[in-house]
Amino acid sequence: MPDSPTDNSTSPTRFTAPADTALRAAGWQPGRWDIKQAEFWADALRTHVSPAGHRHAVFPAAVEAWAEFGGLHITPAGPGRHIAPSQPHLDPLHGLHMARTLGDLGRALDTEVCPLGAESGTEALLAIDTEGRVYALDHSGDWYLGPTIDQALETLIAGLQPPRLQAA
Repeated sequence: MPDSPTDNSTSPTRFTAPADTALRAAGWQPGRWDIKQAEFWADALRTHVSPAGHRHAVFPAAVEAWAEFGGLHITPAGPGRHIAPSQPHLDPLHGLHMARTLGDLGRALDTEVCPLGAESGTEALLAIDTEGRVYALDHSGDWYLGPTIDQALETLIAGLQPPRLQAA
């Protein structure tokens, strides 16, 4: 597999030890890059139109996150630091029928937002924006998981309490 354009595989500190362990157990390794699968997801999202005519935005930050982490079912070990750790399943098709919701969030944040996956158990939708920032949307609100996919994964795996998005 070719290396990703943001490959940090030479850095021993990209992830904390618990996050690195959980990611590797799920099948991730430095240099993982399945662009063929990422392009499949991009095509599926681009061609989906909701009954009301809503479409998904697809952009490089999302495709890159899918290429490196897509398909992983991450199961953290141990208790979370603030809340129970999440068990993310990084498959953007979890959000296939959420184009309107993600479009609304994108407008509120003045960006575009695309599905990233879902949290197993809570079924919170995970989403990424054009800058690579990651969010979770669930029945209790919208949450900011981090400015990068790496930091968002750390938040989910470590059971860190993410801040709730606030209306401006």
